[in-house]
Amino acid sequence: MSELGRVLRLDARRAALLVAVPLLTGIGIVTVWLSLVPGVAYWDNSIVALINSVRLLGPVAAGLAAWAAVRERGLNYLRDLSPRSPATGALLDLLLLAGAAALAYAAVTAVVTVETVVRNGAGRPHPLGVLAGLTALVLHVVAGYLAARVAPRPATAVTVMAVAWLWAAVRAPGASWWSLLPPAALDHVELFTGLRAGVLADQALWALGGTAVLILAYVGRVTRRAAVAVPLAGALAVTAVATYRLESSGGDAIGPAPAGPACREWPLRICVHPALRSALPALMAEATPLATRLSGTPGEFTRVVQRPVTEPPRVAGGTAVIHLDDELAPGYEVRAVRQITNALGGSRICATSRYADYRALVDAWLLGREAPAIPDARTADRFGQWTEDQRREWLRVNFTRYRDCALSPGDFRPVVAPAPADAPRPSPRPVLPRDTPA
Repeated sequence: MSELGRVLRLDARRAALLVAVPLLTGIGIVTVWLSLVPGVAYWDNSIVALINSVRLLGPVAAGLAAWAAVRERGLNYLRDLSPRSPATGALLDLLLLAGAAALAYAAVTAVVTVETVVRNGAGRPHPLGVLAGLTALVLHVVAGYLAARVAPRPATAVTVMAVAWLWAAVRAPGASWWSLLPPAALDHVELFTGLRAGVLADQALWALGGTAVLILAYVGRVTRRAAVAVPLAGALAVTAVATYRLESSGGDAIGPAPAGPACREWPLRICVHPALRSALPALMAEATPLATRLSGTPGEFTRVVQRPVTEPPRVAGGTAVIHLDDELAPGYEVRAVRQITNALGGSRICATSRYADYRALVDAWLLGREAPAIPDARTADRFGQWTEDQRREWLRVNFTRYRDCALSPGDFRPVVAPAPADAPRPSPRPVLPRDTPA
């Protein structure tokens, strides 16, 4: 067997590789799992969690690569026996170390993918996002290894890890376009928005170009061949173009992303973002009584639609627009119907606490809550003794004053429902036969 084959076999059994894969996999899984929004499976946030995990995985991978370069420098004498280029040994090391990092990253990606699929993830996965995270991780491995090849000292591994961690820590998500450089710092992706594929492609291109620059510069330094300058210039050009494109993006990696809603049709039509389809039963149960009590008033609705936070809640044309928490925090359905009752009054604010008390009394009934204690206990008792039908008929008559926050004790009188239009009306005087004298 050739000496080069012996070197390759020895490298494959090195302790650094045996340590790197499980260590990086464990750190990556824990980091990504803590970054995922509980209860919501949105592919864009899964990709963001993967990319952001490199901010921690990258420094660890760079430190491990530098440690491997320092620890295994004793194999250099075997590499010198090979007739191949002096850069061959370093390239083989990089291939093995990068493969170990890629294997760990693939395991983390598999865990995130399974977890998102099991929860019926909405949106679509971005392969470019996975590629952007992988290339950034490989860039850390290459930078850490080559730094230790140039300065083969034990302190180099610690220095490389500290520098990589500082580079990741000083950049806040969305602060500037610098935050998009690998390892990228990305914000949580709100519903109805998504990652911009062009930014992900530029990040992957930047990491690939930077990796090529480091490897070609090292090869040129070791071999002293001028021919390396041509591909090196090309790699620098690619990195420069990717940098320009990331700068032109303005630091924003997130844009609008329309999504087909998930709906339930009966007894109301309720539509939410597909990532929140699990909220439909609770919203239906909470919104149906409110819609029934508002029936026949200008505030009636038969549809409830979740919209982005940029659109204010409103009730118009039979449609109620609401917002929902991305993580579906406890009580989200109560807050949603509360938005509907608040939207009935628009921007009107009760002038005094007296008007606010009567408004709160009616709101408690609309929302199915216990009536609040108000100073006018007599009016509260009177309203509490009415039947459900009486309250609904009263609201149809007094809705304008309720909406304008102008209710007074005189308004709380029971309303008698009008007789149906086809019912015979009683005559004010008896009807006599024609042949009967007056």
